[in-house]
Amino acid sequence: MHPTVAKVTQRIIKRSESTRQDYLDRMNVLKARSPHRSALSCGNLAHGFAACSQGDKDTLKFMNKANVAVVTAYNDMLSAHQPYERFPELIREAARGMGSVAQVAGGTPAMCDGVTQGQPGMELSLFSRDTIAMSTAVALSHNMFDATLLLGICDKIVPGLLIGALSFGYLPTILVPAGPMPSGLPNKEKQRIRQLYAEGKVGREELLEAESKSYHSPGTCTFYGTANSNQLLVEVMGLHLPGAAFVNPHTPLRDELTRAATEQVIKLSKPHGGELGLCDMVDEKSIVNGLVALLVTGGSTNHTIHWIAIARAAGIIIDWNDYAELSSVVPSMTRIYPNGEEDVNAFHEAGGTPFLIRELLSGGYLHNDVNTVVGYGLERYARMPELEDKNLVWKPASEKSLRPDVLSPVAEPFAPDGGLKVLNGNLGRGVIKVSAVAPEHRKVEAPAVVFNDQNELKASFEAGDLDRDCIVIVRFQGPKSNGMPELHKLTPYLGVLQDRGFRVGLVTDGRMSGASGKVPAAIHVYPEALDGGPLAKVKNGDPVCLDAEKGILAIRVDEQELAGRESEKADLTGYHHGYGRELFGWMRRATSNPEKGASFFWNHEA
Repeated sequence: MHPTVAKVTQRIIKRSESTRQDYLDRMNVLKARSPHRSALSCGNLAHGFAACSQGDKDTLKFMNKANVAVVTAYNDMLSAHQPYERFPELIREAARGMGSVAQVAGGTPAMCDGVTQGQPGMELSLFSRDTIAMSTAVALSHNMFDATLLLGICDKIVPGLLIGALSFGYLPTILVPAGPMPSGLPNKEKQRIRQLYAEGKVGREELLEAESKSYHSPGTCTFYGTANSNQLLVEVMGLHLPGAAFVNPHTPLRDELTRAATEQVIKLSKPHGGELGLCDMVDEKSIVNGLVALLVTGGSTNHTIHWIAIARAAGIIIDWNDYAELSSVVPSMTRIYPNGEEDVNAFHEAGGTPFLIRELLSGGYLHNDVNTVVGYGLERYARMPELEDKNLVWKPASEKSLRPDVLSPVAEPFAPDGGLKVLNGNLGRGVIKVSAVAPEHRKVEAPAVVFNDQNELKASFEAGDLDRDCIVIVRFQGPKSNGMPELHKLTPYLGVLQDRGFRVGLVTDGRMSGASGKVPAAIHVYPEALDGGPLAKVKNGDPVCLDAEKGILAIRVDEQELAGRESEKADLTGYHHGYGRELFGWMRRATSNPEKGASFFWNHEA
């Protein structure tokens, strides 16, 4: 192992010793009681299989065959999740072929951040993750099940499914992807049209045409945002079938992978002699493997929040220092938009996750000694699925990258580090992703331009007030303020300013996520402004330093003067009602800071 990867792993193991053991003790008690439907009364059991066929009822009367819980985030609103409409029948058919049963145990909400971007609904996005976790727990609480299949892909959905399923971690669990849509309008062209629209040089019709050519069919959006980061991390953690993440939907190979996932989770179940559950797969080493995968691919900064929450659900405590230390040594091995010009389809065709895993194992950056859903050893994931005479087979990963401009070997990376930095200073603590930021833009010192609402920036841009060097402060965007929405609608305006030759940066207690691009953005900054954090004391014109190279986020104002300033207040009542936001007030009030996962589940703990 690379010495830094080994050191960080051991630090996490030591830090998590008591919480991890407590979690495993709880899972072992539950594991000893399973299959849980053996404890159900006749009335309980009759309700549990009342809608089943007679054959399935006969199977479920006995405890020597598996019942697979399907927890699905299917809906027609998410292009990535629309293909899941067909999956339950494929899964039931495959389960019956194994002499077992599969039931849709429950559904979870799944919102599309692409639809809600810049809209009031985005203020529910972060909190949807923990809502999904609770929905997953409700689905599995019937105690009818011996194994779990999780159907989800996008942003908050995979983290929510995992957090919920880890409460039932004694059950073997496989995540079942549906795959990305075919490639559409090139990402660079989409970005160009967006910036032209921001400048008023093209109209809404041209913009909608470009967007519709980008997001055009069932499947995951093809840029490397949070959804596709989810898929890659889950695969590197051994929770998918090998090579399953980026196979397109509605193809024979995708359907066979879904059937194979069903068969495999049944083989892992206790009635079939299995002994390991999700709690055994998600351990400190697999979490570190996920972080390494995030960093070498320049993945979504959302996972500096979500993977902390996932790890905590398994009794594992990680923090931003772990990310930063790993990022300082792991190589950057992909160029996928927004960190390059090509998309995840090009990445998959270049050799994809199997090639990446093999290279990282050879370089000592991943732990091989982990349990996965296909057996012990991550080396099993250095294989790509194929159909051979209509049969599913796995073949060794490509010896060479088929697109060296998209996917590099470990010995010839695009950059020597992972491009994620932690920022500290008298403005607070935050993170920045610089894998898509040119080196000359990674340090900005300029006067502050302060906004308390992201919508104010557009008016200021259109008035020409931002045509200068500036660091834009967008505050009162933290989880307690308004749910910590993603602020992507700011990106085209800031990108235009940078292209005009101005030195520009963004500092916010909100999020930017997987589409963080060429403009340096200090995000997830805490203490957030609502908590009286330093951001609440910044005034227009204050000199601010955002230095990603040295990890500095500072206001160049006399400390005594800064301490004496009154914190700015903002009227946030407009964020707290309408579009369902009034139902989430208790989450806003109870959530932890971003470095603790922005969750209310463990906020009461030290």
